[in-house]
Amino acid sequence: MPTGSYINGKWFHPKSERLVKNINPADPKDIIAEFPAGTVEDAHAAIQAAQATFPAWKNTPGPERGRVLWRAVNIARARLEEIAQTMSREEGKILKEARGEVLKGISLLEFFAGEGYRMHGKTMPSEARDTFTYTIRRPIGVVGLITPWNFPWALPVWKIAPAIVAGNTVVFKPAEITPATASLLVEILEQAGLPPGVLNMVVGSGATVGSAIVEASETRAISFTGSNEVGTALYHQAAKLNKKVTCEMGGKNAIVVMPDADLTRATNAIIGGAFGSTGQRCTATSRVLVAPDVKNKLVELLGERASQLRVGPGLDETSEMGPAVDEKQWKTDLSYIEIAKREGARLVTGGGVPPGANGGYFVEPTIFDGVTPEMRIFREEVFGPVLAVGVATDIQEAIKFSNAVEYGLTTSIFTQDINNIMRYIEDVETGMVHVNEPTIGGEAQLPFGGTKNTGVGEREMAEEGLNFFTELKTVFINYGGTGERNLIR
Repeated sequence: MPTGSYINGKWFHPKSERLVKNINPADPKDIIAEFPAGTVEDAHAAIQAAQATFPAWKNTPGPERGRVLWRAVNIARARLEEIAQTMSREEGKILKEARGEVLKGISLLEFFAGEGYRMHGKTMPSEARDTFTYTIRRPIGVVGLITPWNFPWALPVWKIAPAIVAGNTVVFKPAEITPATASLLVEILEQAGLPPGVLNMVVGSGATVGSAIVEASETRAISFTGSNEVGTALYHQAAKLNKKVTCEMGGKNAIVVMPDADLTRATNAIIGGAFGSTGQRCTATSRVLVAPDVKNKLVELLGERASQLRVGPGLDETSEMGPAVDEKQWKTDLSYIEIAKREGARLVTGGGVPPGANGGYFVEPTIFDGVTPEMRIFREEVFGPVLAVGVATDIQEAIKFSNAVEYGLTTSIFTQDINNIMRYIEDVETGMVHVNEPTIGGEAQLPFGGTKNTGVGEREMAEEGLNFFTELKTVFINYGGTGERNLIR
């Protein structure tokens, strides 16, 4: 596995005094790799390489660009276990989830490979005589992609694949704490025949490398996934420079459980949504809004299941939940648990570091009951295995409380009442809605993204994900022979 950065088809270690330390969060003494961080100069070199390569890549036929992704699919399938093991070691997620993430990325590669044939426009009738009008989509140019640590394989794929199949060239900054998985993706695309300069990766801090990518005049579009604080600042800066931007940021996702819900199914969905990936995903279930008649029974079921989850290293096949990704996130999780206690929430289960943590960044699956909309644990994103349970007396209150946060990514409702289902779908303020299933999940052919402070810009994945990386061009062909527009009135 290569380490360092990748520019114009070559791997190298930047000339920097600051080291990137890739550490196993289950065992911080296990250092996976250590290498110099990328610099502003490295970011600029990557941008120049991408700019120089753009004309040739833009003029490569779309289907041929797609064939690179098809070849990457086969390579990734052959290396699935290697990718999953690497991801589990550096990010901490259990192997079952890591393998699932690799397969999700492969599905995205397959979908966007086909998009090389489908960069379609529209033909439309003109108001003028003897005039043919249509639209086409063309690549933007050099694009900057900034990805987080929680999905170090799938998220880079769902940005890189549409960007390059649309004909753009890329400068990619992965999260500093998960560079190994990102490096494997770049290596696989290189092996698949992607020409030098089309994809360039610089591993470094957001303040240094990320800012340089955003501020460079050559980058025409920026796609970012990460925290609201960073994403909002990035959006403001990029907007000042008239760049095309999409930012996918936080979530505080609710599952509504109505009186007629199947509580066993709801429990399964909530446990998976709240504690899968250690709660470290923007689509994680962090709130439950449950009808009073069934609340006590649901809380009992949730507490039993959560307390039985086996917490351990991701590389241990018997583990059901891994560690927090690093010490900072671990401390954030524990601090929110203390905040919830001080604000009067009732601890149902968890609330601390599990026995046998041995210095790893482990947190027990934690559930609080009696959470009200005024509490911080109800409103603020924890990004860890901490679940808040509150009451919603009817569908109107469920909608009100679901919407009573600054985020609007995803949600779910458990009920058999079609009237409540449709009312909830219509009125809840989220970009995605699930019915009788977890808040998590997405598919390559379906748009992904949210409303309010969750995100700005176009949706990701699906056709919308490709469209972000293109400019729409409208064409008028006048075959009347006069050189004039002959409008029909």
